Amino acid sequence: MHFTFQPLNEKTWPDFEKLFGERGACGGCWCMTPRLKSSDYARLKGEGNKKAMHEIARSGQPAGIIAFHEKQAVGWCAVAPRSVFVRLENSRILKPVDDQPVWSITCLFIDKNWRRKGLSVELLKEAAAFAKKNGANIVEGYPVIPQKGEMPDVFAYTGIASSYSAAGFTEVARRSAGRPVMRRTL
Repeated sequence: MHFTFQPLNEKTWPDFEKLFGERGACGGCWCMTPRLKSSDYARLKGEGNKKAMHEIARSGQPAGIIAFHEKQAVGWCAVAPRSVFVRLENSRILKPVDDQPVWSITCLFIDKNWRRKGLSVELLKEAAAFAKKNGANIVEGYPVIPQKGEMPDVFAYTGIASSYSAAGFTEVARRSAGRPVMRRTL
C-alpha cells in the first residue's frame, strides 16, 4: 500500500478535521490531552480543544503528521518536542530518561478501516523523519504492551510496542509492566 505524509498545518487542517470527525478522534480530545494540564483539558474538552489544535496548526508549530492514501486522510501521529507535552512533566512512568533533548510521539490515530494494515509502523517511521527534519536527534514514544489478549483500540492510542520495534525504536526504560519508553536515534 502506498501512503504519503504531510505535516499538520493550515492547509492540511481540513483533512485532519475530517479524519478526527465530530468527536475529535476520542471524546473531544483533538490530540490535546498530552499538551494540557488535566484542569485545562477538562475545561476545553470538545470544541475548545479543537480550536486549540487548530491554532497550533495555523501557527506552524510542529504538531504531527497526517497519512494519506490517495487523497484521503487515513492516519495521524502526534510528534513534537517533548517540552510542549506538559502532561509528560508530571508522569512518574513517562518521566525523562536522561537530560537529552527529545521529541515525543504521544498519539497515533488511524481510521478504523485502515487499522491492522501496517500503517502505524509507516507513521512512526515518518514521524522520526519529520522530527529529524525539524532538528531532533532523538525521538521517543510511550507505547503499550497488551497484557492479556487483545486490547481495545481506544486504549492503544500511544501505539503498540511491536510497531515501534518494527519502525526502528528500542526500549530504553520501563517503569510499568505494560508501558516501555522507546527511542530512535536519528
